[in-house]
Amino acid sequence: MPGETADLVRLAVRYGVLPAYVDASGRRRVVPRETLLQVLRVLGAPLTRAAEASEALRAVTSEAAARLCEPVLVAWAGRLRVAVGGDGGTVAWHLDLEDGGRREGRVAGGRPLLLDRLPTGYHRLHLQAGRRRGAALVIAAPRRVWTFPPPTRLWGVFVPLYALWSAREPVAHVGGLGAVLEWVNGLGGGVVATLPLLPAFLDEPFEPSPYAPASRLCWNELYVDVARAPELAACAEAQEHLRRRRPPTGRLADLRAEMAAQRAVLQALARCAVADPSRRAALAAWAQSHPVPADYARFRAALERQRRPWREWPAPLRDGTVRPGDYDEAAYHTHLYAQWLAETQIAALARRARERGPGLYLDLPLGVHPDGYDVWREREVFAAGVSGGAPPDPFFTRGQVWGFPPLHPVRLRAQGYRYLVAVLRHHLRHAGLLRIDHVMALHRLFWVPDGMEAPDGAYVRYPAEELYALLSVESHRHRAAIAGEDLGTVPGYIRRAMRRHGLYGMYVAQYEARPAAPPLPPVPPYALAGVNTHDMPTFAAFWAGGDIADRRVLGLLDAEGMRRERERREALRRHLAAFLRRGGWLGSVPARRGGKAGGGTVDRDRTVLHGLLRWLAASPAHLLLVTLEDLWLERDPQNVPGTGLERPNWRRRLRYPVERLTRLPSVVAILQEIDRTRRAARDADTRPLTRRWTAAAPAAAGSPRRAGRAGSL
Repeated sequence: MPGETADLVRLAVRYGVLPAYVDASGRRRVVPRETLLQVLRVLGAPLTRAAEASEALRAVTSEAAARLCEPVLVAWAGRLRVAVGGDGGTVAWHLDLEDGGRREGRVAGGRPLLLDRLPTGYHRLHLQAGRRRGAALVIAAPRRVWTFPPPTRLWGVFVPLYALWSAREPVAHVGGLGAVLEWVNGLGGGVVATLPLLPAFLDEPFEPSPYAPASRLCWNELYVDVARAPELAACAEAQEHLRRRRPPTGRLADLRAEMAAQRAVLQALARCAVADPSRRAALAAWAQSHPVPADYARFRAALERQRRPWREWPAPLRDGTVRPGDYDEAAYHTHLYAQWLAETQIAALARRARERGPGLYLDLPLGVHPDGYDVWREREVFAAGVSGGAPPDPFFTRGQVWGFPPLHPVRLRAQGYRYLVAVLRHHLRHAGLLRIDHVMALHRLFWVPDGMEAPDGAYVRYPAEELYALLSVESHRHRAAIAGEDLGTVPGYIRRAMRRHGLYGMYVAQYEARPAAPPLPPVPPYALAGVNTHDMPTFAAFWAGGDIADRRVLGLLDAEGMRRERERREALRRHLAAFLRRGGWLGSVPARRGGKAGGGTVDRDRTVLHGLLRWLAASPAHLLLVTLEDLWLERDPQNVPGTGLERPNWRRRLRYPVERLTRLPSVVAILQEIDRTRRAARDADTRPLTRRWTAAAPAAAGSPRRAGRAGSL
């Protein structure tokens, strides 16, 4: 009925559910009624059918009116102004500061409470009006997150840790990442970026995606460098397991087998550690001071005994109560010991990274595996009955359902963001730069109710200002910069909020390129620039159009769509080559003739790639990230979005071992040139960072000439 629908829409708006949205094609899509009902029930609205929307709206309105204040308040730059509820009488208040101090006073009900010079951090405000009481978390935060101090013309490389290998030994561990970091530092770079280093299910269930971790509060034990474990020298069993391990063969990593081999070594090392009284005491002391990894170890040990998802465990184990008899003690010690080693080694790597640059570039995924530790232990802040996803767009015409439960905005606030703060601290303790996956989720996230398809989902709003405040507090405390993955259909107000709060955005040339003149827009200063990302085809595949054929195979394009895409790509190639040639970044590039492989085609492709990298290096972007695999024109991608285990996603090793790739003349030469260009741009450009550059011819090798009218962000 019309009245019921209107009340349902008003109730949805009250709970932060968008009853309609504009899709990627610009069309307005109305959310189905059944979707609104299911999402509202998940959010806690007291209704089962649309006819109850009016009563539910009155109930939530009455509840809000009875509150003395909101449960979370933000004091930007240490200033708080909040309207205090009440019936006109006096409201007593006191503020418990994070450092143990206290402020107190009185204010007339209905009048604003004004507080100033609050120290950065988390404080608790308590209110009392007669018999009514209220409390709020006060987040006192700088308006902008911590950013790299000028001058900034940083560069680095991107490589997935699992893809590293050695001709002498398996290198899929933090030692391999350290070797790449040392190499990049030696060439003048300051950053090594990688995919999430979080624990994964690599046995049963098997989920190799780093974006579906078992937890966002621990580390992946596969990446522990067991050869550097203190116990190894005196642990004959672990030494024997290591002798049996062989260097990897083939391009695809057998992660299940590698995890089994790693587990055997870790089990032996853990037994040796527990048998040594001093090491056992040290491990117990670490567990006492790190309760989350210890709890995670108990969860994984219980999971191994139960051999089924935690939702199928017997109560009270299912509900979060784990007793010593619920798991094998040796399994617990193995997982605990692995986390101890991982934390120690990643911390050491992070210290080395900060000595010669801004530090490690870590990646925070949007979600976690539904069968993982976080959802089991922190289930109250996850929304059960829905999945995160994305509406249909020109690339994914059927939309996406990602399969993980999103964070529950209401319960997250009620918890005082305890879980989210713990996740941020876990990463920022070691990161010089943290990338926030799908940064739009700070503002809104697409929810798809269980049993429905992606087109039937709805956007749910999140308390963005409070989330930015959390990022600001934690980034300043850890002196780490924050970047947001803002690719795709991102509303303008989100990017404006990112700039207002100092988050770096992404500039990805393959995403920005258009078959027009000019094919690339200017690179803004507050950007992390690159040619592509791990979710895109490599440069060589993109330049040859291989991704278009793959989209046809996946059913994302029909024959006519593939023909149009190929025409667009050919036009893009012409415009981009001409753009770079006119700017002096390219030199003479012969026209492509066909798509056959061969020395001539490889040379032309490499020339265009190097020209594009030179142009990006001369831009004002704060950081340029170079995908290592692009430098030898790799065709095979690390991930094909929209596919699962039918494709070798997240398992492809680099074409070359570390020893060889660090000595490839063409790789070393272009990275050295990028370093010279970045340094020359940094030293020569004294204009404000809000200026933009256009493509310009270099005045001399590695020294770009500025041209074109600069604009502001």
